Amino acid sequence: MNIAASNGTPAGPTDAPATTSAARTRAAGSDGLSAQLAYLTRVLKVPTMAACWEQLAEQARDQNWSHEEYLAALLARQVADREAAGTTMRIRTAHFPQVKTLEDFNLDHLPSLRRDLLAHLATGTFVAKAENVVLLGPPGIGKTHLAIGLGVKAAQAGHSVLFDTASNWIARLGVAHHAGQLETELKKIRRYRLIIVDEVGYIPFDTDAANLFFQLVASRYEQASIMVTSNLPFGRWGETFSDDVVAAAMIDRLVHHAEVLTLSGDSYRTRARRELLAKDRSHD
Repeated sequence: MNIAASNGTPAGPTDAPATTSAARTRAAGSDGLSAQLAYLTRVLKVPTMAACWEQLAEQARDQNWSHEEYLAALLARQVADREAAGTTMRIRTAHFPQVKTLEDFNLDHLPSLRRDLLAHLATGTFVAKAENVVLLGPPGIGKTHLAIGLGVKAAQAGHSVLFDTASNWIARLGVAHHAGQLETELKKIRRYRLIIVDEVGYIPFDTDAANLFFQLVASRYEQASIMVTSNLPFGRWGETFSDDVVAAAMIDRLVHHAEVLTLSGDSYRTRARRELLAKDRSHD
């Protein structure tokens, strides 16, 4: 037997249908909003927003965020994920032989390297200004590691990067030249804001190869950046390129807007070998 309230309204179980109906209405509205947001985020191609809007909405309600604060937090998540994905893609398409960072480089073994200059180059501003970087020094002191590390920093700063050895760059240009597509290839390469040319001077080039390399340097002059590593001082580049005149013209364009780092120190491999021998002797 139901007992009526003093105002004549039934009490107890008879309230349940109205409460359940309201809950269903709210649930239906929530489901409809979720479906709408799923559709909108899919059309706008913002998967991070699609994944985290609900969790952030709960946080916003708990912490009494304004609508603007909630929107800013949601957009910040999307931008952060997009930038991280972009950096990963740029590093992958740079074709580094392996990913090495400046943080992994032992600066104590290279006292000739100016720390302030390295920190400046690590900002990537030289790429934005279409300036160049030249790393000179004997084999084994870490020029390639530094070049890759700076390339990674440039990629993290949003710049497109492409790495290869001098020999491979020449081979690529040679194929394009023989196909009558050299200008097209140079234009394609120019889309990269920074190219890294490793190991200039290890293998001598004939006159044709030297001319191709000169055209690569000239095509980027004041338009996009080049980073070059070489085991030879500029005075010996004529030996590599079989022509002192071509070498001089190339160097002139490279260094006009460039930071030139002349490095000295022990070879990593030689030093590691020496330390290993010393360790073995200490155990004898």
